[in-house]
Amino acid sequence: MKSREGTVVDADDLMDEMTNTAREISQELGKLEGYSDEEKEKLYKIIGLGALKYFILKVDPTKRILFDPKASVDFQGNTGPFVQYTYARIQSILRKANFDFDRTLSGVEVSLHEKEKELIKQLALYPEIIQLAAKKYSPAIIANYTYDLVKEFNSFYQNVSILGEENENKKIFRVQLAHKVGETIKSAFSLLGINVPKRM
Repeated sequence: MKSREGTVVDADDLMDEMTNTAREISQELGKLEGYSDEEKEKLYKIIGLGALKYFILKVDPTKRILFDPKASVDFQGNTGPFVQYTYARIQSILRKANFDFDRTLSGVEVSLHEKEKELIKQLALYPEIIQLAAKKYSPAIIANYTYDLVKEFNSFYQNVSILGEENENKKIFRVQLAHKVGETIKSAFSLLGINVPKRM
């Protein structure tokens, strides 16, 4: 987009294009069984707009952006849909756990897996990240923190059993940890003006 040269991108056209791109990729993946047409269209819009906003906001405000619609809607890598998909995965875990989040583990000792420790460390950075982003006027700091959190969660998810854990206390802790990660993703994306779907 070069306004001085008359190369202007219409925002409505771009948003429509992003929704269409999200529709194409979602249909290729074929994970929307049981969705009504209305629910699908709503989801395409959430994914498309999320991809657009995230792609722009993850770049430092002082730097130039080369926007690629297809790359921005990729479900892998540093993209909005990748973060949204991880959030939806967490919601699926929580639904299957059918869990009462008022339950606590007070007075119970649980030995932590290395992946759990790394995830907790990443979660603990969130308040500091918000302060830093505000101080530097840079939403990119929040966007890239969220991506790092999601990467850490996916590494945890692949290496540590959550619902299949036989030790009840460990299972409760891991479900609560996943819940906290989901809350943090939702909070961070809310600050960026991006919605997160419960199912994808």
